[in-house]
Amino acid sequence: MLLPQRNAGIPHGAPTSVSHAFWEGCRKGQLLFQRCTCGTANFPPTEHCRQCLGKGLTWERSKGLGTLDTWTVVYRPVVQAFTVPYAPAIVRLDEDFSIMSNVVGCDTEALTAEMRLRVVFNHLDSEFSLPYFQPESWP
Repeated sequence: MLLPQRNAGIPHGAPTSVSHAFWEGCRKGQLLFQRCTCGTANFPPTEHCRQCLGKGLTWERSKGLGTLDTWTVVYRPVVQAFTVPYAPAIVRLDEDFSIMSNVVGCDTEALTAEMRLRVVFNHLDSEFSLPYFQPESWP
């Protein structure tokens, strides 16, 4: 069964002073993450590096490519906005950070560990977009 994108009524986090750049990047179709001067990629956004606790964090643009670490296929929606099936997943990006998202654009039976994925943006409205992932080879 195909995993489509959803638009209306999708719950999402609100931008904060720490995460504003991430959400603005998503709105522009860019997946942003923080990198510390020690070299560690930080995600989700934070005020301090998770490795060295330093404050030398800058924003970088991810290439948006990664692998499927783990996922589940949901057939009972938590809220009505989620039409089943949907596939929440943890994706490990090539820049060495993980993000929890949804996989779209493929059949549920096609999902496999280490599957190569690329980011696509689900534009909920003119102000808000969510990063989703689809198979890298998808058109």
